[in-house]
Amino acid sequence: MEPETFYHIYNRGNNQLPLYFTRENYLYFLRKAEKYLLPHVDLIAYCLMPNHFHLLVFSRTNMQGRDFSNDLRVMLRSYTRAINNQEKRTGSLFQQHTKIKPLEGMDNSHSMTTGDDDNYPFTCFHYIHQNPMKAGLVKRMEDWEMSSFRDFAGLRNESLCNKKLACELLEVPESYDLFVEQSYKVFDSGTMSSSSHIITQDSMTKSDSVTGRRDNANTDNT
Repeated sequence: MEPETFYHIYNRGNNQLPLYFTRENYLYFLRKAEKYLLPHVDLIAYCLMPNHFHLLVFSRTNMQGRDFSNDLRVMLRSYTRAINNQEKRTGSLFQQHTKIKPLEGMDNSHSMTTGDDDNYPFTCFHYIHQNPMKAGLVKRMEDWEMSSFRDFAGLRNESLCNKKLACELLEVPESYDLFVEQSYKVFDSGTMSSSSHIITQDSMTKSDSVTGRRDNANTDNT
């Protein structure tokens, strides 16, 4: 991983099984992300779905890829240990590899031109927020609690995402009304269709990965 770069991080439940069983599980995962990931990256957007998660991050100037990968592994092991204890289960919760995909489409100033479908950070930002609606879990993006859409839409005042940085780098409107208008305009225009497969492909080409290991609740004390 390189400093000052957008990355799309995602993984799903092993055998596509659920990752979250209660509302508190979602919130616990976010607390783990805040603890282990934010020292290395700024969180730009996120969405937690019942059996997978998406994070869009921007790496900090002083970030070290190895340290980040290690903390991501610790975060997922710690979360898995808690869920295994809760559900009286054993073994891997997540798929073996967590994808860490660098996103291209930025100029040297990191400013995005939103009309260009090849601007993958901008595309990924909106793709992440659209997930619950596209999956038929809700009728509107703001109805899904476990994504950052509500924060950008002014429906919640959370500090997990760096909204100021997102507005600066992705040209996301600071106005709540304009943000919602832009989000649905992108959805209705089908802007996502030609590049969303690039964002979500399972191929590890041009992507880093974090190899998941079978968890042991007796040894992971995080």
